[in-house]
Amino acid sequence: MSKTTYEQRLRSEKEKTTLEALFRAARLANELALQLAAKRQGNGVKVRTSHTALFPHIDLTGTRISTLAERVGVSKQAVSELVEELDEMGVVERISDPTDGRAKLVVFTKVGRRGLLDGLALLRELEVDLSEKLGKRKMLTLRKLLHELIPLLSAPDQVSPE
Repeated sequence: MSKTTYEQRLRSEKEKTTLEALFRAARLANELALQLAAKRQGNGVKVRTSHTALFPHIDLTGTRISTLAERVGVSKQAVSELVEELDEMGVVERISDPTDGRAKLVVFTKVGRRGLLDGLALLRELEVDLSEKLGKRKMLTLRKLLHELIPLLSAPDQVSPE
């Protein structure tokens, strides 16, 4: 298969795949949000995409590094490095696990919790802008469908094609 034919086939297959479009839209939205946040902050704190990939996986009561690594699908060493960077920025800290004194939990600091709320507010602003461009009804439908999709994806045995 020639390179041109392969590229055409790949493009065609991507256009047929809703979840690939969802991945691409999520990546682009994340990149845009990070750019806007960096412009607003202007204080030298540079949160990267690799950092934001951890945020949804850190429970508000704290999460062990090994659990984060499992949830994100990377090594404990990679997560440890990201946590160290976020710790240096004051976004997270490591505390003793009350259920096992030998273990540590990663928790959001006060600065980190405020940053999460600021980030959600920024996402809401982006959503308002997108609603104006796409139409409010479409955006509400998209939100509703995503909230229906999330529980299905949380229980993969319900949707697995096997």
